[in-house]
Amino acid sequence: MEYSDYIDDAEVGEEVPLIRVIEFDLPIELRGERIDKAIAKVLTTYSRSRIQQWIEAGLVYENERKIQAKDHAMGLEHVKISLPPDPQNNAYHAEDLPLQVVYSDSDIAMIYKPYGLVVHPAAGNWSGTLLNAVLHHFPECSDVPRAGIVHRLDKDTSGLLVIAKNLKAQHALVQQLQSRSMERKYIALVWGKTPLSKVIHGAIGRDPKDRLRMSMQVSNGKEASTYVKTLYHGTFEGKPISLVSCELETGRTHQIRVHLEFLGHALVNDPIYRNKIPHQIALALKNQLLENNIQFPGQFLHAGLLGLEHPMTKEQVRIKVDPPPPLIETLDFLKIPRSSWEKVFD
Repeated sequence: MEYSDYIDDAEVGEEVPLIRVIEFDLPIELRGERIDKAIAKVLTTYSRSRIQQWIEAGLVYENERKIQAKDHAMGLEHVKISLPPDPQNNAYHAEDLPLQVVYSDSDIAMIYKPYGLVVHPAAGNWSGTLLNAVLHHFPECSDVPRAGIVHRLDKDTSGLLVIAKNLKAQHALVQQLQSRSMERKYIALVWGKTPLSKVIHGAIGRDPKDRLRMSMQVSNGKEASTYVKTLYHGTFEGKPISLVSCELETGRTHQIRVHLEFLGHALVNDPIYRNKIPHQIALALKNQLLENNIQFPGQFLHAGLLGLEHPMTKEQVRIKVDPPPPLIETLDFLKIPRSSWEKVFD
């Protein structure tokens, strides 16, 4: 199963000195268990998803042979795990953090992620992430790779995510993402006067000149499509500004932000994708919002609608959530009527 389009894969390969080696023998009673599950039953202080990452990274050995994810325990194997000096070894731990759950049953949960919250542990954010909170509120997710998170939102994008609580649910949700049957709608505030509707096709890959950016100007990009529809045309200090809805067909990193910038309509307040932004006017808008006690970090982008087929019951689950107050207050400040965006999530 391929998760790379929806999950940030850990980058492994840098040579670093080892500072800790864990060694133990698997009990004979674990014979026949999946190897990651068997190891998790011995190393109870680590989640199964963490152990799976170690196996994928080639850090787990049995009698000097690298253990493979497909292996099953025979019992009495001598297992050795070599841990590099990296804070991510402790990243997949449960943390008692607030989590806004808008739907939950025995198989899935739909979560509202506020802007400013990182989804996955990574460099600079090894704790305090949505994943850490999920492991606390739903301990069963520790038995699912990547704690059941099958798609993501950027740190400063607010909105809905779905979490799988078991492997069967995760497999079904990933299939929906890959078949493009999952409904995901966003609203975005952008600079310029946008076309009434537009389908943006363009492969996206990591920008070789700036690792923080994604780009359409690469040779090894992955196919990406975004459907954009104008909801309202307005102005700020004489400069056109538009509210649009965006519907994803694919789920690439920074997809909406990259596609809208390529179209010539970068997101309001985007700290990275800033091509064709009227910088003086953008600064004036930010200052006037601050004067009115309206402040939000990052880009103006909200994932307000998530629709999917329930992996077990096959019923349609469709959840919507309004933008956070600072975004609504910004639209009100710009005299963009609420009726223009509320209908998007109907």
